[in-house]
Amino acid sequence: MGNNLLIINHPLIKRDLTYLRDKNTPSSLFRSILKRLTSLMAFEVTKDLATTTKEVETPLEVTEGHELKDEIVLVPILRAGLGMVDAFLEILPEARVGHIGLYRDEETLKPVDYYFKFPKNLDKSVVIILDPMLATGGSVCAAVSYLKERGAKKIKVVSLIAAPEGINKLTNEHPDVQIYIAVLDRQLNQKGFILPGLGDAGDRIFGTEN
Repeated sequence: MGNNLLIINHPLIKRDLTYLRDKNTPSSLFRSILKRLTSLMAFEVTKDLATTTKEVETPLEVTEGHELKDEIVLVPILRAGLGMVDAFLEILPEARVGHIGLYRDEETLKPVDYYFKFPKNLDKSVVIILDPMLATGGSVCAAVSYLKERGAKKIKVVSLIAAPEGINKLTNEHPDVQIYIAVLDRQLNQKGFILPGLGDAGDRIFGTEN
């Protein structure tokens, strides 16, 4: 799959993925577990962020401290990506948030865009794209292309569950993008859903299942 794919293998992530896969997990619990799991992933995703030194005065003396060097921009892909934002903002309160609205055409399985809104200075920021499911890879690839066209140079993609088809598409089209996932599932079905997966993440987050 390439060196730009990192599967975050942790016992607590495995436990929480099991809850999320369970079709009987209600939306309220699904949301809270998704946030907790995303928080666990966020520490791994951010561990290579650069820092600069600064002086800080403790109650006893002045010592050396650190602050993040780069600006951080979180970009959830609407709407399921919204379920991952708060977990990242809790550990990155200085981050700004952009939004990309994409949905997948059920017949062609290709992404259709309907909304884009971003902070300035993408070229000087670390951009973290959030989307729980990396299925065909079409939406994420479109998002990465759109961000690069507007100057983004450092881009990370964070998903919970991915299919090999989506990973291959993303690594082929954007080999410079680092990908973080919790698990690599078996394959896609004919409708473009990940197997075994967890169903439609957006529906399960917001309780809009039929």
